[in-house]
Amino acid sequence: MRCPFCKTNRDRVVDSRTSQGGALVRRRRKCLNCGRRFTTYERVEMAPRMVIKKDGGRESFSREKILRGLAKACDKRNIPARLLEELVDRVEAKVYDRYEREAPAQAIGELVSEELKDLDQVAYVRFASVYRRFEDISGFEKVLSALLKKDGSGAANP
Repeated sequence: MRCPFCKTNRDRVVDSRTSQGGALVRRRRKCLNCGRRFTTYERVEMAPRMVIKKDGGRESFSREKILRGLAKACDKRNIPARLLEELVDRVEAKVYDRYEREAPAQAIGELVSEELKDLDQVAYVRFASVYRRFEDISGFEKVLSALLKKDGSGAANP
């Protein structure tokens, strides 16, 4: 591993820890040349999945794109970034589990929606309004009435 400070490739692993249920290894390293410490992360690289867009086009699956969409939906909702990362981890795992090469964008949007519904209902409605392309207030009414039925109390959770 090349040191980000002095660019030599002489280092020693000081500490290794797994995280995200063993899917990620965090290694703390010390450069033997300059003595500075840095962290590296290892993740299993899987065969990339393609996303089939609504117009028939294809693009590579991007967890960063999902995170950007979630960040917009969760703006000012006080949701820790760690929870959004975990949500994307679950969605990504489901996509890789259910689809061998290509996944429809609509299916990915549904997976994100279902995960977000359990995390924050306001963010879920925001995400759904963009993902489902609400044209008028009736789209919001349908989503809200479904949430109210699920909640059972007649009021959506904050």
